[in-house]
Amino acid sequence: MTGIDRGTGRAGLVAVIGTGTMGQGIAQVALAAGHPVRLYDAAPGRAAQAAGAIAARLGRLVAKGALPAADRDAALGRLAPVADLADLADAELAVEAILEELGAKQQLFTALESVVSDGCLLATNTSSLSVTAVAGVLRRPGRLIGLHFFNPAPLMPLVEVVRGAATDQAAADRAYATVAAWGKTPVRCADSPGFIVNRIARPFYAEAFRAYEEHGADPATLDAVLRESGGFRMGPFELTDLIGQDVNESVTRSVWEALFHDPKFTPSLAQRRLVASGRLGRKTGHGWFDHTEGAGRPGPHTAGPCEPPGKVTLHGDLGPAAELVGLMAEADIPVTREPAGSHLSLPDGTRLSLTDGTTATCDPFAASVRFDLALDYRTAGRVALAPSPAVPEASLRSAIGLFQALGKRVSVVQDIPGMIVARTVAMLVDFAEDAVARGVADPEDIDTAMLTGVNYPRGPLAWGRALGARWVRDTLRNLHEACPTGRYAPSQALIRRAAAEEKLL
Repeated sequence: MTGIDRGTGRAGLVAVIGTGTMGQGIAQVALAAGHPVRLYDAAPGRAAQAAGAIAARLGRLVAKGALPAADRDAALGRLAPVADLADLADAELAVEAILEELGAKQQLFTALESVVSDGCLLATNTSSLSVTAVAGVLRRPGRLIGLHFFNPAPLMPLVEVVRGAATDQAAADRAYATVAAWGKTPVRCADSPGFIVNRIARPFYAEAFRAYEEHGADPATLDAVLRESGGFRMGPFELTDLIGQDVNESVTRSVWEALFHDPKFTPSLAQRRLVASGRLGRKTGHGWFDHTEGAGRPGPHTAGPCEPPGKVTLHGDLGPAAELVGLMAEADIPVTREPAGSHLSLPDGTRLSLTDGTTATCDPFAASVRFDLALDYRTAGRVALAPSPAVPEASLRSAIGLFQALGKRVSVVQDIPGMIVARTVAMLVDFAEDAVARGVADPEDIDTAMLTGVNYPRGPLAWGRALGARWVRDTLRNLHEACPTGRYAPSQALIRRAAAEEKLL
């Protein structure tokens, strides 16, 4: 019936150790797949409480019409809380979901190994610890695998199947088949800090927080630009308030420390201050935003109505922003063409160009406005603009009016390198390319993980192909020149990808 019945024609017994939110969710997933499930928790009475909570959730599904009552009753008939680890002796799969402490997990698995049969597959749901280290104390480390479920486990499709340094291929294959049989979307990855999602997603948070620290814009505006221009479902400020600032910062710090303080993964000082002050987000009533009852959410900065220019001149092409030319034609804005360059110019000569990691202020043509990257300029609801100090107010209003005429809300932000969406996406692409080169996961699994695990609008590797590796590389090189700490230095994998792309031209 599943990947762990090994031809017996029945669903094998699944043991879940640790009965918090994740443990309960994993147990519910296994029950839904037809397994008998035993719950164990070291705290007396906790397993029984967890079984009651699972029963209540299944009852709510029945009330909503999402689950037949007979299926609920059958599932609960297969669910048993137990008070002794020895009661898990006949498990075919044992999944650990206890606290994120290496010593505690090692102690548990050492005890569990003396209880279960040699054929039992052992799995840790750790999100931040090394699977290799967890297995390092075991007599048979080859049968321990990482199964990283995402919260809430019954709803989130992604499961990262993490192979430690000592994990047997047969154990990894068996775990993968089991997760797939449960109706989840498994992806294979090596035991590397952050696995796939928590490694590659770091720039989504870090670059927005850095833009805030640089006074590029306020949190509400940064969130709005990433949502409405970048296509992300939530902005990083609202999302970390939902997750919990302490939880998000802990993952960031864990990956950074595991990678020997690599500057690309440096945590945010602004987020550290939030955590230190106890402003952890919704659960404490305040994080980046005020979540107390009756508190209003600040809106993003949005420019008022402005008149568009009577015409614009297109110099060369706009690269990833080429779709703007067609939108201007549809808006009946006359466009004349000049062969050289990669920008637009207003009638007074002010230049409008897609951000490339440099600032408008550093443009040798004094009057310059940068605009940010969009996932899709046709459907984007907002575009960010960053003017140099030399841009006349009338010219800035004309630039705002141009994008408003294309149906976009406009946020004017400070002139910081790479703006908001562009620096975020460039870093995501680079992290993904680097992960492939280091053997963390295959390209398809990386894009699948980011699409299903954190709901990105496009897989980072697919995004990189759409933008072109050369554009991503050059944007990061310009960011690195502006901030030469190593944070933005393009990876060797991206450099090779860009060089291969150039050879095809």
